[in-house]
Amino acid sequence: MTHAQRRALTECWARFGSDVSAALEPERLFGRHAPLVLEIGFGDGESLAAMAMAHPEMDYLGVEVHRPGIGHVLLRAEALGLSNLRVMCADAIEVLRRLPDQSLERVQIYFPDPWPKARHHKRRLIQPPFIALLIPKLKWVGQLHVATDCEDYARSILNVLRVAPELTNMVDGDGFAPRPAYRPLTRFERRGRRLGHEVWDMLFARSQSEA
Repeated sequence: MTHAQRRALTECWARFGSDVSAALEPERLFGRHAPLVLEIGFGDGESLAAMAMAHPEMDYLGVEVHRPGIGHVLLRAEALGLSNLRVMCADAIEVLRRLPDQSLERVQIYFPDPWPKARHHKRRLIQPPFIALLIPKLKWVGQLHVATDCEDYARSILNVLRVAPELTNMVDGDGFAPRPAYRPLTRFERRGRRLGHEVWDMLFARSQSEA
């Protein structure tokens, strides 16, 4: 962690950070009622801050456990003067449990750890129990957007999402979507594209009652 990132955690947390409480109330967290986007595992937060800057009409809540990344996004939020971005250093499952049902316009999960070795696949984030916890937090027609540069994980994710009865794939064909304009390219992704690496985006919407 750099000195600037440490400073940000000390000086900017009160403005942009939030601790996990018994119940998370988005309107109190942001001081207004607006469409809420949750990003799980935002890395260094560059793309998250860029989205918040580009869409001031929406609120963005980022969840990450890597403290240098949190420090980095706090610095960006401070530099950009963002009022619609909050971050949490917490486990995503705990955050989801404490969010109200039907509170999220979109959930973003970009480049989750693929755990490429077969014996580690059980550690992958996107598994049926996790999706079952996430779905009730989406508004009706709320979106789940996942992106990965690991083809094996992409196909695993697609299979998990396809069998969730409350989710509908927003694209036809092989099930993968073009990168939406709202998702900026990360530095990691731009470097990968120059090397010929592919990225798979998946867009699903909550579209069916659980009854």
